[in-house]
Amino acid sequence: MDLSIVIVNFNTKKLCSQTVKSIFDTTCGVEYEIIIADNSTDKNEVFVCSDERVRVFSGLPNRGFGTASNYGAKKAVGKYILFLNSDTIMQRDTLRKALCYMREHPETGCLGIKTLLKDGEFDHGCKRGFPTPFNAFCYFVGLDRLFPKNKAVGGYRLTYINKDETAFVDCVSGAFMLMPREVFYRTGGFDENIFMHGEDIDLCHRISLLNKRVVYFADAYIVHLKGGSGLRSENKESLFGFYEGILYVYDKYYGKGLGKAASVIFHGGLRTMRSAGHIKQKLKKRQKAQKGGR
Repeated sequence: MDLSIVIVNFNTKKLCSQTVKSIFDTTCGVEYEIIIADNSTDKNEVFVCSDERVRVFSGLPNRGFGTASNYGAKKAVGKYILFLNSDTIMQRDTLRKALCYMREHPETGCLGIKTLLKDGEFDHGCKRGFPTPFNAFCYFVGLDRLFPKNKAVGGYRLTYINKDETAFVDCVSGAFMLMPREVFYRTGGFDENIFMHGEDIDLCHRISLLNKRVVYFADAYIVHLKGGSGLRSENKESLFGFYEGILYVYDKYYGKGLGKAASVIFHGGLRTMRSAGHIKQKLKKRQKAQKGGR
């Protein structure tokens, strides 16, 4: 089989159904299976499908995105594995084009894809540099937004790389990660110490250590609704997970080399931003409630 598509469903039954349907509607010339790793905590949100192309594994404990993805990967039989978010919409011929690139470039260890948000805006998360302390600083203070073409300060979002050009990058988004199954197993899979957010950065880092390329593929695209269980869902657990994931990756790869003082500053800065983000989300919810009452 060409491809195993692993999707984690966590209380997103409707979105997941939409994603699966979009795969059915837009994919031809590819032999594939879809594996649903379902760790929903709401029994009404458990994914159900009778199509023979789909295998559902429900009742999994909710131990995070990486753990569920690893479980799904163990069930995969395809030469390639695609980890796909449950809040994405596949576009026509995207999977065939992505697989053709992988076959023609065997040095590729992981391929991400051009990703657009629901409003058509480009999702910068689909092509990124590693969050080194300097890259993280430039991102969080907004220097890459002020000077988007400057390589020195645009190292995290890679704003200087044209979104319409395929390029080698450090990491891609976990919303769409295509890789040879053999490469995935050589890395040891997703780090299950990361509950949610940051696991894609960590996996790409370990793929690069295998001397494999991480590629941003611009010749096809998907739509990422980015909100089913993500940062834009105004979910405080998701916001907490994002910052904790970034801190974990920082400590794993950079913390020891920079010393205790730098780590204290970095941790303090991120936790302050997390608190500010939580307050901002509360204000948004309050404003929505006030508008609803008028």
